[in-house]
Amino acid sequence: MNLTAWFPVLLFILTGVGLGMVLLGIGKVLGPKRPNSEKNAPYECGFEAFEDARMKFDVRYYLIAILFIIFDLETAFLFPWGVALRDIGWPGFLAMMIFLLEFVLGFAYIWRRGGLDWE
Repeated sequence: MNLTAWFPVLLFILTGVGLGMVLLGIGKVLGPKRPNSEKNAPYECGFEAFEDARMKFDVRYYLIAILFIIFDLETAFLFPWGVALRDIGWPGFLAMMIFLLEFVLGFAYIWRRGGLDWE
């Protein structure tokens, strides 16, 4: 097994960890330090976190969360498609255009039905 082939992966991991640590350190040193009771209070889905366990939940929170996950996963398909576009050619391009058309139609349907309204 040739370990030199794994050097870029190791370098990428070390750079990511190092950059993350440096940025967290800068934020800790330079960030504002003015805590108050409102900033330190737990926040949970738009309602008080520690109330009666039998309280009713607003279903809109879950609908927005599910819609976010669905659209987030659909947009994740664009990255591998963009990388492989030269290899897949026109059939792959047309397939992705059909996918994007369905994506936009679904988004327009949800928007028109009021699925994104938070009132």
